[in-house]
Amino acid sequence: MPIWTKNLTELLNIFLQSHCPLCQRSTPSELCQNCERQLRKCHISDPSSQWQEPLPVFSWGIYGGSLKRAIAVMKYENKPQIARPLGQWLGEAWLLNSPRPVDTKRLVVVPIPLHASKQKQRGYNQAALIARSFCNTTGLKVKLNGIERVRETKAQFGLSASEREKNLAAAFTVGQGFRHQHQDASVLLVDDIYTTGATAAAAAQTLRQCGITVLGLVALATTIKNT
Repeated sequence: MPIWTKNLTELLNIFLQSHCPLCQRSTPSELCQNCERQLRKCHISDPSSQWQEPLPVFSWGIYGGSLKRAIAVMKYENKPQIARPLGQWLGEAWLLNSPRPVDTKRLVVVPIPLHASKQKQRGYNQAALIARSFCNTTGLKVKLNGIERVRETKAQFGLSASEREKNLAAAFTVGQGFRHQHQDASVLLVDDIYTTGATAAAAAQTLRQCGITVLGLVALATTIKNT
């Protein structure tokens, strides 16, 4: 290759690079190496440590530091591209550490939905984006319309456990994806953050009342630090 062609190619690569949504450095991927390194430090050694009844939970990392900021930027600063690598890491962790036995043939991944008005305002549902990337990595099937949020709720942050439960009462209904056929389906819910579990529990109860098995919840981050 002539020197001038090589130089032109290198120059074009510089201009074609995107910017890291967390630090604005140029990067050929969604996240720069430095931010990715900081995020990976949030990964917990035993993602399935909370996999127990009444609602088993599988989490990739601790909700704090770089991971907390990345989730906030993804949700509130219009950076949906952050969901792809985070969902991929969650999927890789599931492949390596998922509880056994799990019947993957019956397993359907369902993201926790936003209310239609909130999704319209934000432009996307971060849980659905994480679920897509998670499924691209694991090979599991995703059903984006498995459950619907029919009542707009207040933000859960700052509410007590009883207030969270009351806030979510009758917030969900079974979505079109399960209204006509859900025999033998086993659902794995997906969300960005697991705190008290009130949201996931309300979604799981809605599905279970219709005879749909809920295996558990997969969350990108957990606030519980006993891992």
